Amino acid sequence: MLLPAWELRLYALLTVGSHLYAFYEAHRVSRKYEAAMDRRFGLDPGTLFQGLKKDPMDFEWSYWIEWGRERILWLLAGHLLVSQMSRLLVEKYKPWCLMVYGMAACWLLLGIKGFAVILLHAAISFAVAQFQLSLLTWLCSLILLSTLRIPAVEETKRKWYDTENEYYLLLFTVSVRCLFCTSFSLEYCWHTPSQKSSHSFPWMLAYVFYYPTFHNGPLVNFDEFSKQMRRQEAFSVKTNLSILIVGIIRIFFWWCLAELMIHLMYIHALYSSALPLESASYWALGGLALAQVLFFYVKYLILYGVPGLLLQMDGLKPPALPCCVSLMHSFTKMWRSFDVGLHRFLVRYIYVPMGGSQSSLLGTLLSTALTFAFVSYWHGGQSYLWYWGALNWLGVIVENGTKRILSISLIQDLIDGLKIFIFTKIRSVYFKPCVSWTNVCVAAACIWEQAYTGKTYATKEPSKENIILP
Repeated sequence: MLLPAWELRLYALLTVGSHLYAFYEAHRVSRKYEAAMDRRFGLDPGTLFQGLKKDPMDFEWSYWIEWGRERILWLLAGHLLVSQMSRLLVEKYKPWCLMVYGMAACWLLLGIKGFAVILLHAAISFAVAQFQLSLLTWLCSLILLSTLRIPAVEETKRKWYDTENEYYLLLFTVSVRCLFCTSFSLEYCWHTPSQKSSHSFPWMLAYVFYYPTFHNGPLVNFDEFSKQMRRQEAFSVKTNLSILIVGIIRIFFWWCLAELMIHLMYIHALYSSALPLESASYWALGGLALAQVLFFYVKYLILYGVPGLLLQMDGLKPPALPCCVSLMHSFTKMWRSFDVGLHRFLVRYIYVPMGGSQSSLLGTLLSTALTFAFVSYWHGGQSYLWYWGALNWLGVIVENGTKRILSISLIQDLIDGLKIFIFTKIRSVYFKPCVSWTNVCVAAACIWEQAYTGKTYATKEPSKENIILP
C-alpha cells in the first residue's frame, strides 16, 4: 500500500534535513580540529576550492587521481581514438586493434616485466583450461592469486620499479586480471564445439588486455564481452559524440562533488584520531559515518563511470553503476547493486555452480559461505577482511532466513492481524538507513582489529582491499 503523497514528501524532507544537519556537524568538527589534523597528517592545500584544505587520507582516491592525471587518462583517450577509428573503418578487426593497443599500453605503463607477468598468467590459465575441468581451473586461479602474497615474489617485483606507486599499480592490475583469466577459463570449460572460434587464445588476450577495464575494473564476464564485441552495429558519429559529451559532464560533476566532500569534511583523517571522535556529538559521528560511505559511493561512480563510458563508446553495455547507499536497506541489495560486475561473476562462477538457492539449506549456506570466502581472500585475506566477510555472510543468511519465515502463510496471517499498515509507516521513518550495512561491517571489523592489534588502517601501507569492493 502506497503512502499518501504528503507523507512521502514529509519523510523526504526529514531525510534530506537530517543528512544536511549531520554533514554540518561533521564539518564543524573538521574545522575545530583542522590544525591538529594538519600537523599529524599534512592536509593538502585546496586546488579546486581555494581557501580550504583537503583530506589526503583516502589512499584509493589520491592514488587513482594521481595516476589518472599523469598517464591513465591519456591512455584511455588513446583507446577511444583507436576504438572509434576501427569502428568507422575496420569494424571486423576492432577486437584485434583494441587488443594490440591494450598490450602496448600495458607495456608502456608496467614495463616489459609487468607485461610478461600478465601474459604469463593468461598463458597458464589457458593451458590449464584445456583440460576443461572447472575444479582444476579454480585451483589454478587460486594458486596464481596466492603468488601475489609471497614475500619473496613481492620483493622481486618491487625491485622492478623506482617507486611504490608503480609496484602497487602492477599489484592491483594483476589482481583484477586474475578474475578476467578465471572468467575466460571457466567459460572455456563450459563452451560447446560451435563456440570454439570465440574461445581461442587470441580472444582471451583481447579480453584480458581490453584497456578500459584493465587496472581497476569494472568486471565484465567473458560470455558478455565476446557476444557484444562480435556483434556489429551501425556506427553513428553524432550519437557517440553526444554520449561522450553527456558522460564527461556527468563524471566531472561527480568529481567536483567528491572533492567538495573531502574539502569540507576531513572524513578519513578524523577516523584515525581518537580524541576528535570521543568529543564529537552523536550527530557529528553520524555525519562522518554517512559522509564516509557516500564518499565511497561517489568515488566508485567515477572509478567505474570512466571505463563504463568507454565501454559504451565501444558499442558494449557496461555493468550498471553503483546504487546510492542511502537508498539501501538490505545486505542482498547491497551486494547485487553496488558492484554489479563482481556480483555477476560471483553468482555465475561460484554461487550457482555450488548449488545456490536451488539446493538444500545446508547447500545454500555452503555456497554463500564460499562466495564470501573468495571475496575476502581476493581482497587481500587480512584478518579484518575475514571478519568483514563473515559479518556480511551472517547478514545475508539472517535476512534471507527471515524472508522465508515471513513467507509462511500462518506468519503472514499473524502479521495481517497486527495491522501491518501501522508498522509500514513507522518503518518508513525509523528504519530507512543512512549508511549501508556492508560498510558498517567494514568499520566494525577494522575497529575490532585495531582494538586487539593496535593497527591503524587509514595510515597503513595500502593493499588491494582498498580497491573494487564496497
